Amino acid sequence: MADIGILRAAIAPVRRLWRRPAAVEIASKVGDDQDARAHFRDGLVKRRGGDSEGAIAAFERALALAPDLADAVMARAEILDSLGRSDEALGEYERARRLWSELPPGAADRRYIYRRQGYFAFEAESYDLVRSNVRSKILPQLAHGNACLAHGRAAEALDSYERALKVNPKLAEVLALKGEALSTLGRYQEAIEIFNGVLAAHPKDGDTLNARGIARAALGRLAEANDDWRQQFDLLPQTSSAARACVAMRMANYSAAYNDFGLAIAKEPGNSYWLLYRLTVARLAGAPSESVTLPADDHWPTLLLAFRTGQATEETLLSRANSPARHAEARFQMGVLSVDGNPAAARRYWREVVDQGPPALIEFAAANNELARLGA
Repeated sequence: MADIGILRAAIAPVRRLWRRPAAVEIASKVGDDQDARAHFRDGLVKRRGGDSEGAIAAFERALALAPDLADAVMARAEILDSLGRSDEALGEYERARRLWSELPPGAADRRYIYRRQGYFAFEAESYDLVRSNVRSKILPQLAHGNACLAHGRAAEALDSYERALKVNPKLAEVLALKGEALSTLGRYQEAIEIFNGVLAAHPKDGDTLNARGIARAALGRLAEANDDWRQQFDLLPQTSSAARACVAMRMANYSAAYNDFGLAIAKEPGNSYWLLYRLTVARLAGAPSESVTLPADDHWPTLLLAFRTGQATEETLLSRANSPARHAEARFQMGVLSVDGNPAAARRYWREVVDQGPPALIEFAAANNELARLGA
């Protein structure tokens, strides 16, 4: 409890700025992203110092490099509003809300950080200030690491977790998060060794089983990965239908995934990914096709659904696949539609997912299992 009190005291000067919902994850070039964060940080400093015009200019520089940085859009809108420029602010508020709503949270079978993944630039910068003022406590380091990891800044997250472990090297939760950061950095064997230690002490830690499975799959150890996911699936309660569906799809247990995605849709009818994945596992399991009403938006999962239902072309889909994750999702769906009539084409598409896609994606695991099934 003492740590919590210290943390609250340290963040008090910036707490008034925390008026934002979970946001979307933005894929951008590393160099531009780092420069954009530097300008964003400069804008926050200027804003706190009362330099509204300087803050607006800094946020605009950030947005020139990273146009989808919703935190900067919202911060700029709030300043415009405070200056009486309400008409300009209104459009920016709407732009920020659109950016934050475009993608759902991360896969439901992953650790809590990824389930609320988004663009946590504000939180990362704020917690960086906190941990500089409170060096000997775990919570500021953990909070900063989590914000960075959720934002894809795994190297910074790793540094924070290692600082926390210097205070207490036996914290299983922080060790597991360190493993997640190592895995994100591609240091899979090191991650697996940490996950092994965590699971030796806590064999029913489903999140760590999931993470070890991802790392094992990235190293081509598919049978071991599937074993981890089977254990995780058995540990998940029946009420966790979305998580059960995601992990079942990873290991190509399509009948289980089909049923649980149906339950997930009933709970979250607005989640387009659950509908997409239910159609996907139905096709791979040979179940009858279903009629689909597309959502009235132009978000990425809606375009994937349009492609699956014959209402969008490969060219249209690939033109919007502007990140490695989206490209892998698109190629995976192309494989799903090809496998019955042209297995060789499906193999090519799924091989591309495995060779180029992020290993944490559900599609990466499912493509691996499909290639194994096809003997590729």
